[in-house]
Amino acid sequence: LFLFHQEVVSEESEEESNGVNLMEFSDEILLHILSYVPCTDLVLNVRRTCRKLATLCLDKSLTHTVLLQKDYKVNKDKVKQLMRDIGKEIYQLNMAGCYWLPSSTIDHVTRCKNLVKLNLSGCHVTSLRLSKMLSSLQHLRSLAIDVNPGFDASQLSSECKATLSRVSELKQTLYTPSYGVVPCCTSLEKLLLYFEILDRSREGFMLSGQLMVGESNVPHYQNLRIFYARLAPGYVNQEVVRLYLAVLSDRTPENLHAFLISAPGSFAETGATKNLLDSMARNVRLDALQLPKAWINGSGLLQHLKFNNPFYFSFSRCTLSGGHLIQRVINGGKDLKSLTSLNLSGCVHCLAPESLFRKAEDDIDSSILESLVVSCCNLRHLNLSAAHHHSSESIGNHLCQLLSRLKHLLSLALPVCSITDVGASVEKPPSTPNLVPQTFGRKVRIGVQTYPRNLGDQTNQKIESSVFWALMGSLRFLETLEIIGSSFSSAMPRNEPAIRNSLPPCARAQSVGDSEVAAISQLTYLQSLTLAQLPNILTGSGLVSIGLQCQHLRTLSLANLGMMGKVVYMSALMDMLKHCKCLRDLRLEQPYFCAGAQFFQALSHCSSLQRLCIVSRSGTLQSDAVMSFMASCLEVIMCHMFMGESLTVCRNLQQSIVRSFQAERPALNVVIFPLLHEDLTEVIRDVPMRHLDEITLFKSRVAEEPPNLWW
Repeated sequence: LFLFHQEVVSEESEEESNGVNLMEFSDEILLHILSYVPCTDLVLNVRRTCRKLATLCLDKSLTHTVLLQKDYKVNKDKVKQLMRDIGKEIYQLNMAGCYWLPSSTIDHVTRCKNLVKLNLSGCHVTSLRLSKMLSSLQHLRSLAIDVNPGFDASQLSSECKATLSRVSELKQTLYTPSYGVVPCCTSLEKLLLYFEILDRSREGFMLSGQLMVGESNVPHYQNLRIFYARLAPGYVNQEVVRLYLAVLSDRTPENLHAFLISAPGSFAETGATKNLLDSMARNVRLDALQLPKAWINGSGLLQHLKFNNPFYFSFSRCTLSGGHLIQRVINGGKDLKSLTSLNLSGCVHCLAPESLFRKAEDDIDSSILESLVVSCCNLRHLNLSAAHHHSSESIGNHLCQLLSRLKHLLSLALPVCSITDVGASVEKPPSTPNLVPQTFGRKVRIGVQTYPRNLGDQTNQKIESSVFWALMGSLRFLETLEIIGSSFSSAMPRNEPAIRNSLPPCARAQSVGDSEVAAISQLTYLQSLTLAQLPNILTGSGLVSIGLQCQHLRTLSLANLGMMGKVVYMSALMDMLKHCKCLRDLRLEQPYFCAGAQFFQALSHCSSLQRLCIVSRSGTLQSDAVMSFMASCLEVIMCHMFMGESLTVCRNLQQSIVRSFQAERPALNVVIFPLLHEDLTEVIRDVPMRHLDEITLFKSRVAEEPPNLWW
């Protein structure tokens, strides 16, 4: 934007002797270029540079949809001016995750009289403000809001309820037991519910899942086509979602074609939910399905449900066997070209014919995977993580070889043990000096590691003949890749104390290391990469190849690479970061990580970096290095560090960062806290949901939700 702005300003006076006059481009080309510029910059800055741009910047193609959800530089005054200038031209407004804007900012949305879609998830909105705003938005059909403690539906005016009665799409994030505005939305066709209610209040009192007084109105589901519910851990969330489901169990909507419930842990089936599922089996044909594992395990439900043209299935953490998967879902190899997203994360027996007498570490049945690949040839998103998928020694039947047929894949999640060559898995990994056992964590002096910049010819030949190298070479358009150890668990779970010890990696995974990481560098269009629990990382040399070749990389998450007592890949990581000009999100989880001057100096080369999260048991940091990094990387708006430093050191650094940079960066969110401190969960609850869900908490995100679930 800066270069474009400078070029345009120069056009007012004279054409640059060695440049191209942008104003000579056609309007169509200029509009395409301008579509990549944030709307606030277009309206408040670029359009003031010349008469031609003043007209183009107000073109309907640029003002019809305004996206502020990751415009971290926007503030209340900019929003006010933006709404004043083009409010009547805005039909879709996305302010999701703008947690830094004061609640009074919402008042200016009333200028957008023609709004059809509005996303305010993560924004501070009171009942009265919501009522006032919605009363003036008579054309609204799609709405996303948060329901916080203190929400009172009785404060909604009749004009507001009239607007809600016309809303057909609602996304509601609940932080308190409530129906929110659901009873007012009598024309609902799509309902997305996110349950983020904590079991205890800040004062330590246990919360109840009963709805508040005055919230006995019944939701209207008769026109519902899509029902989606995602639950955070906790029994209160389960109690509240049952109240939402009770109405569905009485009468299942005839047009329902997507029914999805994502619930961690155990979510028991009740008589009401069984009636609901029985009714669905009799009356509807689904295109998307996700159910809690307890509702599927041991039942014949899948045999009775009917599907039309399914595009999304999630059987995450279910004990579904491969035999049942093929017979009941794919109907013995039925053509499922419509299926674009499949989540089998934690489905440990999904590639085996039966699960009764099978051990989780036994070899997979390649014929099941082959049937899956042939039937679902248009898959774009596939998650096979959190399970042991061990290939047999049969030639041509390795998991990587079969997956290479899925040429349309855009995102893929695999367990580490699934990518190793069968012969290599029995070889003993090379030994290195200062080897520290995986299960112990003694503090080691961290120095600059040396690693080979170029692999030898013999090593190159070995790498390029591996099945994983061939898989990466065949998936040229892959944008998201996750390679996660089947026994990996993050040191920082959601609502529990930090985990001190992790399970050792699978025996098959012991040989996976630098060469496999180097193979990933073939993915030219890679945008997001997650590597967790790769035990045979010796130098991290493959990371450098990725930094050089994957120039579109925006998100990088590394966790527990190599030996646990020593960060063996530090030098390679620093070298890699110097090439990551597009990197926006970086998450590092590694015991004994030293966040010092050299690391932050290398990280400063990532000029586009916006969010940084470091999780390190017994890790250390240098406060002055962090401050220098924050001063040099002007785009950074999130800095989360959970280390081994004392509470005093953490608090002082956090206060210094906020005091020095908050004024210039309104969206700045800083959390620096001891990882093993007993109050960690209380600190976590104050982190904005956007950051917590997208980067701070570790999880597999491939096929987590249906594609394009919300805009």
